[in-house]
Amino acid sequence: MVWGVLEEMRIRSLGVIDDAVVELSPGFTAVTGETGAGKTMVVTSLGLLLGGRADPALVRIGAGSAVVEGRITLPPGAAVVARAEEAGAELDEGALLVSRTVSAEGRSRAHLGGRSVPVGLLAELADELVAVHGQTDQQGLLKPARQRGALDRYAGDAVAVPLAAYGEAYRRLRAVAVELEEITTRARERAQEADLLRFGLGEVEAVEPRAGEDAELAAEAERLGHAESLASAAALAHAALAGQPEDPEAVDATTLVAGAGRALEAVRAHDPALAALADRMGEISILLSDVAGELAGYADDLDADPLRLAAVEERRAALTQLIRKYGEAGAGTAGVLDWAERSAARLTELDGDDDRVGELTAERDRLRDELSVLAQRLTDARMEAADRFASAVTAELASLAMPHARVSFAVRQTEDPEGVEVGGRRVACGPSGADEVELLLAPHPGAPPRPIAKGASGGELSRVMLAVEVVFAGTDPVPTYLFDEVDAGVGGKAAVEIGRRLAKLARTAQVVVVTHLPQVAAFADRQLLVEKTNDGSVTRSGVTVLEGEDRVRELSRMLAGQEDSETARAHAEELLATARADA
Repeated sequence: MVWGVLEEMRIRSLGVIDDAVVELSPGFTAVTGETGAGKTMVVTSLGLLLGGRADPALVRIGAGSAVVEGRITLPPGAAVVARAEEAGAELDEGALLVSRTVSAEGRSRAHLGGRSVPVGLLAELADELVAVHGQTDQQGLLKPARQRGALDRYAGDAVAVPLAAYGEAYRRLRAVAVELEEITTRARERAQEADLLRFGLGEVEAVEPRAGEDAELAAEAERLGHAESLASAAALAHAALAGQPEDPEAVDATTLVAGAGRALEAVRAHDPALAALADRMGEISILLSDVAGELAGYADDLDADPLRLAAVEERRAALTQLIRKYGEAGAGTAGVLDWAERSAARLTELDGDDDRVGELTAERDRLRDELSVLAQRLTDARMEAADRFASAVTAELASLAMPHARVSFAVRQTEDPEGVEVGGRRVACGPSGADEVELLLAPHPGAPPRPIAKGASGGELSRVMLAVEVVFAGTDPVPTYLFDEVDAGVGGKAAVEIGRRLAKLARTAQVVVVTHLPQVAAFADRQLLVEKTNDGSVTRSGVTVLEGEDRVRELSRMLAGQEDSETARAHAEELLATARADA
């Protein structure tokens, strides 16, 4: 029972298509038409809906943009529905509306359920919605990495679980190896750096600077350097304020202010204004006495010792040298202390390299042992899945007119003394394990199994590809399969068998096939004809559903190139009858 259906697509201004609607069947839909009529645009359109690359060259000449819209019905509760609703999409009566716009300038926009979304979201949902296969996909199947991916997909959790653990351990091993390599290859540089740090820290430790000490010493040096002039100025100021004992006749400020105060005190009772002035005069007298006392103390405490000045200058020189070598502009001794703190931490790190090398080496060995165990599990799981997968594909090939063909997998490893241990041997490993997987085909009895890239013709490769997808449909189904020219290089009885097998696949999934073979098209539940108009474009009326006599005429054209050939018509009717009998 199909649980998701691509109901229709509307295509506007894409390639040769001006404006057309493609109505698809829930079962098997065959898309046919003359070469160059635009059949491949169906595949291209679906690719855009599924987040494929937007090529501005696809935009029809004269149009500002190309637009593809699709309607996909999905059951409530499907994972795709939940993910779409998370993005803000809304379903339209159980259907998900998807659209993609590509401008002639190359800009691309995507909408899902009426909400603008990143194109990447369409690609994310694509894996759950549609499996697209065409000639490029067949070429991809020739690559060993793709063959290993296909085998892993078939194996399911038996490979996926250990592969996830293996991948995490592999990434950690790579990080440990890089760090270990860096430490060992840069050992000399790091030793030189450590020596420089030790020397610098030794110089700082010998001087023992204090934060702000440079500023304090600068002020002291300034004072000591002008001690005589400072003492003379203090003495003169003190004499002016408090007088000189050796000259009792001299007039000083304290005596004068005191006399002024006494004069005001004598008459303050007669005028409040004058009383206020008398109070202020008293404050001045007290302030003068305090200043005079501090000046006397300053002069007594002033140290004019030249030895102290020399010691200060020597200390300043030592600090200046440290600041110039290890400090920062304007930071003074505080900058030197900051450098020393950072350097001590860095030196501890460098001195711990030997310990770190030991730790990393132990971790590397542990991870290698862990990878060996996981790689062995992957190999065992792949070997077991390979036998089942090959048997299932071989059985499918028998129903595709290749009854004597045999498919097998070669699961190999490459020896590497520095690798992981698998099967008692040291072998190379990569992000996906230690296995090299290759799909082999023996097309007939007596033929040695050979890689499908060398041992399969175009038609055989098409059938192997279809057989692989049919096997996948039983283990990892998607709602819609789209095959573009998957029947290339096939004809006669093999083509009939491919049509029959696609019809069987369509019992459990929606199948859309772009084909040029009438033997395949005859088995479709619905056949669509893509036709150009006289001006070379495909319009809304250019994609039609063929029924009855129209379908017979199209199959006749595909058989003989002549729509009205009686022989071709008889053959077409026979194909349709055969297909109906199998249904």
